[in-house]
Amino acid sequence: MTEKIIIAGSGGQGIMLLGKVLAYAAMEENKFVTWLPAYGAEVRGGAAHCTVIISDEEIGSPCASKADTMIIMNQPSFVKFKKRLSSKGLLVLNSSLVEFGRDKFVRAVKFPFTDIAVDLGNVKVANMVALGTFVAKKKTVGIKSIFTAMERIAPASSKGLIEINQQALLKGAGLING
Repeated sequence: MTEKIIIAGSGGQGIMLLGKVLAYAAMEENKFVTWLPAYGAEVRGGAAHCTVIISDEEIGSPCASKADTMIIMNQPSFVKFKKRLSSKGLLVLNSSLVEFGRDKFVRAVKFPFTDIAVDLGNVKVANMVALGTFVAKKKTVGIKSIFTAMERIAPASSKGLIEINQQALLKGAGLING
């Protein structure tokens, strides 16, 4: 099993954190993993994307020309990256900020991640709602591994945010499982 994931949005949406948590969760499960971040020139508000590759075997390159899954958090990222999704790939889309239009994708799940995060009380957890949806749909890693990764990488100053992030993750998973 090898899963190539492109995660894209704007700076400030937690794109890198989403990828990092996913990568650490895969390591918790003793899988091979790469995480390759890429920032736009503006950082906050500018383009941000990362590629995460998770595999049962060694990974030769952290780059992925085609993704098995894309997690897209805003419209400019959708326009920029949609052609890099493999023909049988999964598109996980933030419908709060992305107009899906007439684009045809074999497999797409779209939910208002930003609106759900606002309802939870913190717009910044939209990334974890999206991650929960991805994990529930693909089962590449387990929810428990995501929880462990969150606790492991959270800086001491952010330990208080773990609970809201876990709630957001479960809310996202519930969109698929509920």
